[in-house]
Amino acid sequence: MKSSEINIRDPFVLYENGKYYMYGTRAKNFGKKTGGFDVYISTDLENWSEPKECFNSVTYNLNHDANWAPEVHKYKGAYYMFATFTKESNNMRGTFILKADSPLGPFVPHSKGVVTPQKWECLDGTLYINREGKPYIVFCHEHTQIIDGTICYAPLNDELTEMAGEAVTMFKASEPYWADESKDANEHRITDGPFMYRTTDGTLLMLWSTFIKGNYAECLVRFIGGELGMNFEHLPPLIDNDGGHGMIFNGKDKLYLTYHSPNKKGYEHPCFIEVEDVGESISIITE
Repeated sequence: MKSSEINIRDPFVLYENGKYYMYGTRAKNFGKKTGGFDVYISTDLENWSEPKECFNSVTYNLNHDANWAPEVHKYKGAYYMFATFTKESNNMRGTFILKADSPLGPFVPHSKGVVTPQKWECLDGTLYINREGKPYIVFCHEHTQIIDGTICYAPLNDELTEMAGEAVTMFKASEPYWADESKDANEHRITDGPFMYRTTDGTLLMLWSTFIKGNYAECLVRFIGGELGMNFEHLPPLIDNDGGHGMIFNGKDKLYLTYHSPNKKGYEHPCFIEVEDVGESISIITE
């Protein structure tokens, strides 16, 4: 399969031993009740295997509604999938953590339920390990519950089975200096897809997505002092022409940003562009 033939949202790529393993939201019906997740395998980011199911949400009673945004992180010798599901107990979304011994799966439930606040509508949890080796989850508190969506973080225990402290809200979707102005306090504003990246000089960056002038956009935050917390600044968006929910990964000899575009039901596919680590930030390499 070619990248352009793959209909997924929220692509996430793990590169290991010369192979790219790509995960994502099955795009049919915007990822609702899709029954789980697949992995695609490639050696060149253009030609991919047929999808291979790596998690079946029906088997584990997690197919109530959302099956969204699987991310696979290698941590302490195992592979952990962070993914959003709808909780049967209160019909709210939250991030669960699954585990496998291989990037191919099969993944099985690992966390003690959600690792986001129980009474919050949350999505798109990602793993961050600080300089001292402490794990955190960075996630979105959804606009569906609070109107102006936010980006938050919380500590996890070392086993990645549950939260180990209170969630901290970093900012609202309306707060960046470049955000659309609105006179309507009830206008919903979206936060999606946080992803953490540390540059070659130790700068800590965070990708995240929202809408700018009606277009899905890939945005960037830089943390002052190089650590997760409340001391940060918003940088200019990386992409503002209907592409987003991205992440950064090292390939064979290059650094890439992947994201889905267009953000239109039935047409979403993974995009790959080369980026440069310039120390204090990243920049898109143009031809």
